[in-house]
Amino acid sequence: MRKKLIEVALPLEAINKASAREKSIRHGHPSTLHLWWARRPLAAARAVIFSQMVDDPASCPEEFPTVEAQEAERRRLFDLIEELVLWENTTNEEVLQRARAEIRRSWARHCLGGERVASLNDAEIAALIDSGEIPPLPAFHDPFAGGGALPLEAQRLGLEAYASDLNPVAVLINKAMIEIPPRFAGQAPVNPEARDGELLKSEYHGAQGLAEDVRYYGQWMRDEAEKRIGHLYPKVKVTAEMAKERPDLKKYVGQELTVIAWIWARTVNSPNPAFADVDVPLASTFMLSTKKGKEAYVEVEVREEEREARDGPSSANTSSHSSLLSTHSSPYRFTVKVGKPKDPAAAKKGTKSGGSHSSFLCLMSGTAMPFSFLRKEARAGRLGSRLMAIVAEGDRGRVYLSPAPEHEAIAKSAAPVWKPEVEICHWPGRTNVVEYGMTTFGDLFTPRQLVALTTFSDLVGEAMERVRADALAAGLPDDPTPLRDGGSGATAYAQAVGVYLAFALSKQADLGNSLCRWEPIAQCPRQLFGRQAIPMVWDFAEGNPLGSRSGGWIVFVDGIAKAFVRAFEVASPDQRGFAEQADAGIQTIGLGKVISTDPPYYDNVGYADLSDFFYVWLRRPLRSAFPNLFATLAVPKAEELVATPYRHGGKDDAEQFFLDGMTQAMSRLAQQSDSNFPVTIYYAFKQSERRSDGETASTGWETFLDAVITSGFGVTGTWPMRTENSSRMIGQGTNALASSIVLVCRKRPEDAPTATRREFVAALKKELPEALVELQKANIAPVDLAQAAIGPGMAVFTRYQQVLDAEGRPVSVREALALINQVLDEALAEQEGDFDADTRWALAWFDQQGFDEGEYGVAETLSKAKNTSIEGMVHAGILQSRRGKVRLLKPDDLPDDWDPDTDSRLTHWEVVHHLIRVLETGGEAAAAELVRRLGSRAETARELAYRLYTVCERRKRAAEALRYNALVQSFPEIVRLSREAATAAQTQQPELFAETEE
Repeated sequence: MRKKLIEVALPLEAINKASAREKSIRHGHPSTLHLWWARRPLAAARAVIFSQMVDDPASCPEEFPTVEAQEAERRRLFDLIEELVLWENTTNEEVLQRARAEIRRSWARHCLGGERVASLNDAEIAALIDSGEIPPLPAFHDPFAGGGALPLEAQRLGLEAYASDLNPVAVLINKAMIEIPPRFAGQAPVNPEARDGELLKSEYHGAQGLAEDVRYYGQWMRDEAEKRIGHLYPKVKVTAEMAKERPDLKKYVGQELTVIAWIWARTVNSPNPAFADVDVPLASTFMLSTKKGKEAYVEVEVREEEREARDGPSSANTSSHSSLLSTHSSPYRFTVKVGKPKDPAAAKKGTKSGGSHSSFLCLMSGTAMPFSFLRKEARAGRLGSRLMAIVAEGDRGRVYLSPAPEHEAIAKSAAPVWKPEVEICHWPGRTNVVEYGMTTFGDLFTPRQLVALTTFSDLVGEAMERVRADALAAGLPDDPTPLRDGGSGATAYAQAVGVYLAFALSKQADLGNSLCRWEPIAQCPRQLFGRQAIPMVWDFAEGNPLGSRSGGWIVFVDGIAKAFVRAFEVASPDQRGFAEQADAGIQTIGLGKVISTDPPYYDNVGYADLSDFFYVWLRRPLRSAFPNLFATLAVPKAEELVATPYRHGGKDDAEQFFLDGMTQAMSRLAQQSDSNFPVTIYYAFKQSERRSDGETASTGWETFLDAVITSGFGVTGTWPMRTENSSRMIGQGTNALASSIVLVCRKRPEDAPTATRREFVAALKKELPEALVELQKANIAPVDLAQAAIGPGMAVFTRYQQVLDAEGRPVSVREALALINQVLDEALAEQEGDFDADTRWALAWFDQQGFDEGEYGVAETLSKAKNTSIEGMVHAGILQSRRGKVRLLKPDDLPDDWDPDTDSRLTHWEVVHHLIRVLETGGEAAAAELVRRLGSRAETARELAYRLYTVCERRKRAAEALRYNALVQSFPEIVRLSREAATAAQTQQPELFAETEE
């Protein structure tokens, strides 16, 4: 069986770089179709699937007989992957065709043998597949399809794609990604505007026609909604009276401005008996805009005579509070002002009391209102709301206005005819709105928001009817077969358009509920799902769905249409995709297929609980089109593979449920997958968490690995896939690193032997150091080295049926991981033999002291053991010694004019820290010039950077760790630039570049 590329090597840095960049791309990204949590980057998905299907050159000795030939071929494949992962090449047919050709060639080797394939070109291989002499490529399956990135990329790489998930929202997303666009690829739009105009004369590629119809019928829905509910969203008229105190409003006097958002504060009756009839505001901030030069805020004006009549003279601290709403009978009112507030701190904190667990203070009396009081009042139905401010569209930005009583009255006059009654599951810390009386999803919306959402929901159904009629007029067949059954006629097309319009409804709900904060920096409402939770929000922004800015229906529709044009530009009827609802533990879809999947992450995300938010709105307009998918009132939860304590009777039972369920699902994959290909499994890894016994471990990671191994899989590789910038890889003062780990697995042979713990450790000590060297040559970032090393370590552990300790008990996954990390640390320590004596001393001292001062006597004793001297290291320029103390010099302390050619006592320690200094002050080009002058001495310095990172990680020195990590990550580019400079100067240094060829 041939090893695949992913089991040997990957251009990991290029994949991670492209994945991280992708997170900042919004327009045209398929993820903008519908929100899903923990979605995999397309770049990573594309690279992983490609490399798990393409042979490693070392497995093809008939074509690549020498190590040099294998390295050259591997480099060629790496170059292709580096092109493949670029966002710009997501729909680049030329690059995709080359990738598909490589996949076909590897498949042909399996079917025909390497000797014959070596003489065939790509066109000949494709012809043999078309003729049937070579069987079709196996299909792809993801049994935890979620947001659909993996099936989409498999389809893009030429595979028939199958996606399944227990969650109906995920299934619908996958239908929208892999089923619908190919089915209607090249379809011209059916809307009357397109048929009557010039558009039909154009040629439609991919899903362009479908996108045009989504945009057209979405606009029709918006216009129709304005006819029905426009009276609930009035414009705001600027009067001369309003402009008296606001010169910035003078140019708008007499104009009616479109409202972008109404900003509300929740209220509760004061706990102070003197003000028990006053509904005081709960405002987390009074700042509306913190943009420099355009500051705006709410100021609260309190009628002091009323406060004094009830409570005596006002106190200074209560009169300093900023602002709230205005009603005729209220003893306070809100006034919007522009410019910087007199008391910025008070304006920033609103009516919060301050402190790490800040609650609120009564605006009138200063009485504390703890969260326990607020929860009690909320559950009793005594929370209200007040309008604090109005945000309108100006000539070149936002216009902030004081609340208008008529606007508040109109909002509260809305009378919804329906609201979702599905209960919100209470997961403490994740859905704490339940503690405040918001027990159903309908409770998350204001009456006006419910009216708007139900109106748009009804209009999705009406739009589908119009699409069907227009499709028949455009010549689509009058085929009643629905979309769910594979239809492609007028009925199915109408339902397809309806799916994407319903996605716009989901977006409207996400940004049109009473848990959306106003963002004073970006000056727009913030969507509810900024993270995987439904948290309580006290002051919220109610967007205008009929507007053209953030929160407007047409903005969501336009975003979906843009995603179509970009994401499905090369969609073709030849690309087949299928999405089904199925439990991963009992599904049969994966039989004989290539499998890559992204299962739930222990207890990180409560997918079912959270996706109910969208399900209740999707179900209303789409139930008739997908009756089986929306058969239940809420998303299925009992079988969901998440370690949810509240659902399974506590943490221990939840862990056991997860282990049992994941083992069953992994066993299914081991039994079903095509044995010619490894299975790749993504898992979000939290590097460490503190257990109750004081030990550091990762329960979710260990439990997941246990399930994988118990299912019969052997681990042949682990690859850390990072999607964050390097500055976020380590939290300050902690080694908790969140990465996505790709496990590469093959089914363990049934005749695998049993080993003792001693035999396992001996194998680790033999194989792991060699693997470590290869990982370092591949420039694995230090931050990822421990995770990447788990691959070869677990490959040793899982080659055995069992590893038994001295008492005959199986060695646990936790113990195996500890042993792997121990041997890894020993291997890194052994590399210290390559360093000079001064550097070995500095490493030992750095482990103890970092860059802090230490006692001279202790340093002197250590120097004897390392065969060096304090005076010599001071002369070498790495140490400072004075007044009985010594301190290692930081990169910032080193001289700018250092010349390695004239340094009489050059050390590896010096080289590393001068490289960091130059890299940080002059960038990679300046570091490259230093590397050119250092020659071969630079390569050992990179090994030292790995070692120093490990020390910093263990000692929780985050700032220093980042510097060493950055140096290693930049090293390939530094070497490339150095090589160019060396060539230009005719001073080749082959001993440096032989090991770092890129």
